[in-house]
Amino acid sequence: MKNSPFQSETHSAGTPLEQAVPRASRDLLWLQVKNSILDLISTQQLQADAPLPSESELCTRFGVSRTVVREAMNQLVYEHVIYKRQGKGAFVAGRRESQEVFVSSAMGFSDEWLGKHRTVMRRILVQQSKIPGPRVQEMLRLPTDGSTDSRVVEIARVLSAENIPRMFVTISIPERLVPGLAQLPLQTRSLYDILRRQYGLHFKSADRWIEATAATPEAAKLLQVAIGTPLIEVESCAYNETGQPVEYFKALCRTDLGSLHFPVRR
Repeated sequence: MKNSPFQSETHSAGTPLEQAVPRASRDLLWLQVKNSILDLISTQQLQADAPLPSESELCTRFGVSRTVVREAMNQLVYEHVIYKRQGKGAFVAGRRESQEVFVSSAMGFSDEWLGKHRTVMRRILVQQSKIPGPRVQEMLRLPTDGSTDSRVVEIARVLSAENIPRMFVTISIPERLVPGLAQLPLQTRSLYDILRRQYGLHFKSADRWIEATAATPEAAKLLQVAIGTPLIEVESCAYNETGQPVEYFKALCRTDLGSLHFPVRR
């Protein structure tokens, strides 16, 4: 096992941090652990995505309980200094990138990130023809009689940039507009490029609703974050040039690696 860069440094006087803190200040141990981790990240010049020691290593290093270490780490996650990947540990966070285009235009996630010269990966979870639920029927103005025109192609996928999961999104498109889409390979191609080139489907406008939420066990596993991690939920309905709804999606976006930017013009 590779040695942690933190293990080479010892606490002053060789005593555990918990022993060095006055009893009256023991409730602020997590703050001192947090500051020590910040100092070590700085002195070791750890770059973005560098792994951090495990909780048990930090407990040993600082001579404090796991509860104290978790509080310190959670605060660093909240401040976007580090991020966690479920089952893999904690890592140094890089500069948070603005996801401006995705939320404020009809451009897709892949288009936005490829425009930033990032490697985009698509993990397809579901790709099928189906009768949708009431919310999708309402937003896409579909008949509810079970006819062919009432069906959609549903695509559920995890989108990653630079091998880090960023978004879990479920998309529904009226099947009559995209015949055969349920059978096309989508892992290596932009969905929106296919819609434009192969089906002549162009989005002219969209309504989007943004809501704060927390990662469920399923979302946490897919996005590689802890259960309960804050996420942004984006619900969207896109329209063509005649104002007809042509796409509905609901996405869960990680908040620890990026921010949402809404340009406002007058």
